[in-house]
Amino acid sequence: MARLLIIEDDLAIRTPLIRALRDRGHAVAAAHTALGGLQSALDDRPDLVVLDLGLPDLDGLELLRMLRAVSKVPVIIATARDDEAEIVRGLDAGADDYVVKPFTAAQLDARVRAVLRRGGSEPVDSTVTVGELRVDPAARLASLAGEPLDLTPREFDLLHHLAARAGQVVSKRELLTEVWQVPYGGADKTVDVHLSWLRRKLGETAQEPRYLHTVRGVGVRLDAPAEPR
Repeated sequence: MARLLIIEDDLAIRTPLIRALRDRGHAVAAAHTALGGLQSALDDRPDLVVLDLGLPDLDGLELLRMLRAVSKVPVIIATARDDEAEIVRGLDAGADDYVVKPFTAAQLDARVRAVLRRGGSEPVDSTVTVGELRVDPAARLASLAGEPLDLTPREFDLLHHLAARAGQVVSKRELLTEVWQVPYGGADKTVDVHLSWLRRKLGETAQEPRYLHTVRGVGVRLDAPAEPR
């Protein structure tokens, strides 16, 4: 688990981003102004800062220069500014990475992990265990009752996304956005087919579910079985 600080003034972006990163196992704090973010970075000493540039009190690049004067904390700029010169300025000012909006939480999480790996700060164990199901995203291995599951890359990503949110109903729209990285929707049938394949490998069916439970009209929920196999 990494301790992240999100400096983002747009509530409609900040709130779901915090929720999504927390769902991925991170501890997340947030600030909506540059000066508030600077204070939080100094007081809380996060492992990484995600920084928007369009802040209400100071430009994000100015904040980055101030932060770099007092801290070596890794910084990912997350902004709608996609001009190449602006990207170069951000990296020259000390950013470790630069991601342009719109992006999915999965994409940002991957960048967070990559930056932390480079700095030697990646969380040691992010394995998810639900009942007899074990999912290790670092090694990209999954097992059930100690037996390895032979999953395709997409099946593994789907299983990990659901296992990390065990007990929660996850919509097909979210799965398309976060697993397939289709920001504006897509074919629900794709999700249905992959869920069917995943159920087969977990030794269950939609009619007799053990881990994967369909909530009609809403989505799917992964839960530990009431009783072990």
